[in-house]
Amino acid sequence: MTKPLDGLIVVSLEQAVAAPYCSCRLADAGARVIKLERPEGDFARAYDRAAKGESAYFVWLNRGKESIAVDLKTAGDLALVQRMIAKADVFIQNLAPGAVQRLGLGSERLRQADPRLITCDISGYGESGPYAQMKAYDLLVQAESGLASITGRPEGPGRVGVSVCDIACGMYAYQAILEALLSRGRTGQGARLAASLFSGMADWMTVPLLHNDYGPGAPQRVGLNHPSIAPYGVYSCARREDSEDQEIVICIQNEREWVRFAGQVLKQPGLVDDPRFHDNTARVENRGALDREIERCFKARDRAAVVALLEAADIAFGSVNSPADLSAHPQLRRVTVETPAGPIELVAPPVEERGVAPDLGSVPALDAQGAALRQEFGA
Repeated sequence: MTKPLDGLIVVSLEQAVAAPYCSCRLADAGARVIKLERPEGDFARAYDRAAKGESAYFVWLNRGKESIAVDLKTAGDLALVQRMIAKADVFIQNLAPGAVQRLGLGSERLRQADPRLITCDISGYGESGPYAQMKAYDLLVQAESGLASITGRPEGPGRVGVSVCDIACGMYAYQAILEALLSRGRTGQGARLAASLFSGMADWMTVPLLHNDYGPGAPQRVGLNHPSIAPYGVYSCARREDSEDQEIVICIQNEREWVRFAGQVLKQPGLVDDPRFHDNTARVENRGALDREIERCFKARDRAAVVALLEAADIAFGSVNSPADLSAHPQLRRVTVETPAGPIELVAPPVEERGVAPDLGSVPALDAQGAALRQEFGA
């Protein structure tokens, strides 16, 4: 079947996570993505060997692409890349600050030569300001953006367990490129786009920032609990001898649910009118007292009994699952992708098109299409 971006050419001078995430989604949508790698390859190829000897990061983010190894310090390879870009619809890059300008591949110069070209520069902190020339990686930006300060337990900050700054930036870049393609379809003009890890995570940090700037202060670290909604977090049930699974996460989103939770689950309808718990703000302010009421109920019952009460009251709940639990989760959708090491089952794309099975390309070995691409774009 024809895909939405069939016929479009994307040249991506990319490494690590953010730019490959963006170009991977473009490839999933049908674009032809030419991945430019160093002669030694994208360094993400060596992050780990978890996927049958291949890097889990690389397998995840590089399906459906064509790989060519180029040495941009040589005139021949630089000219080759310039010829590729001359035929491209989109050019993406996330090299170190200033690197593409020194190579003569800066966005302004490219778009002067081809106003229909859409360029997307991905950086750590953006193109201006005192941090513009700083290198940036996911964990650094988690710390710089304030995310780490509100993540973890009260004893200290924590890292979000996946590369959220890279992923957020890649998602925003993908979104912006799609918008630019729509605009070009109307105006004939491309666009010069810029996305950064810091800006993407700053957007995600808007609620804590507004609490800091206009409210009572930034949320404090509360572990596996919500900082501004209560009850919303993890609680322990009575342990059964045949099971270690006694934790459960619950969520109350509105006052209707609180009334049902207090009366049908906690069996204490009087808590609804208790001034300590009469609305969400009060419950957050009196979280300790509220938690003691919940623990009194939950610790008197095993998890199965608590689940039965929650289901009867139509209260949302979940499990504290491990990656192993996720692997066996009944809702997990997978798709098989070919790699140089053999087939790998990846998580299926998050958005489904009803009646259409995901059709994803293979993960390329380093320079797998190099010879063919050199012939196609030769002088």
